[in-house]
Amino acid sequence: MYKVGISIGDSNGIGPEILLKSHHIIKQYCKPFYCVHKEFLKKLAEILKLDFPKDAEFIDIDAKIPSLNIAQISADSGLYSYQSFLKACKLAEEKQVDFITTLPIHKFAWKKANIDFIGHTEVLRNRYKKEGIMMLGCEEMFVALFSDHIPLKMVSKLIQKDKIKQFLFNLYLCIKEKNIAVLGLNPHCGDNGLIGTEDFIIQDAIKEINTELKEEIFKGPISADSAFTPMQRKKYKYYIAFYHDIGLATLKALYFAQSINVTLNIPILRTSVDHGVGYDIAYKNLADIQSYINAILLGIKFKGKQ
Repeated sequence: MYKVGISIGDSNGIGPEILLKSHHIIKQYCKPFYCVHKEFLKKLAEILKLDFPKDAEFIDIDAKIPSLNIAQISADSGLYSYQSFLKACKLAEEKQVDFITTLPIHKFAWKKANIDFIGHTEVLRNRYKKEGIMMLGCEEMFVALFSDHIPLKMVSKLIQKDKIKQFLFNLYLCIKEKNIAVLGLNPHCGDNGLIGTEDFIIQDAIKEINTELKEEIFKGPISADSAFTPMQRKKYKYYIAFYHDIGLATLKALYFAQSINVTLNIPILRTSVDHGVGYDIAYKNLADIQSYINAILLGIKFKGKQ
């Protein structure tokens, strides 16, 4: 049975509720190690009127227990979620767990706590000095992101052939799939240069990497406005988007509750829910647990493929 290090996420949001409601399910598939003070989670379980997982493993973290300010952005909850995440990473590095799963953090709570990272993926890239790849999805469809949490105006500057080829090669090594759709950047893939020339660079990168791999692994570029039609989704399960919203708007419209987030191309495996802190429903026992359960199950599946 795989061991999983689980970070608590923002305690003012829906993370604790998801963790508590799901324990009896995920313990059938893995042994969870919760990176949270036992007494703190017990207090939250009492507030939520949910069963406390007495049979779980708890790992104290290097931060004081925060005050509970439901649905509010606070520095102490931001720091606690950050330290919980770092503890989970350390467990994976020391081989005490097989992979980690993260519950949602609030990016501005991290900022209030003077943490100089936008989110989990940026921490992982800095910690392991590798270009971690953010991929989101579920069994029906996955979307890997060439760029993720950056302003739209910066994306076109990153469209460089060598960068794209390295990204494609790294992704292929991680997922070992042979039919991957690459979305274009501009409307209609630039209409032969009438709406931008970046898609010519993408096209050249695809041709060269397929030649180097001696197989047509990557298909495209495919116009993003038609790449997710029912017919196209019968052909492709894995997609690459050059900008965050190009790929994720469709994914979340189709599979919001089921989707997960996985970070590839780093020394540890990290999976996560594909949603935020849910302040609007925090501590109301309304949170959906499916994304979290899928994050655990797909983590087990990915780990088994390594």
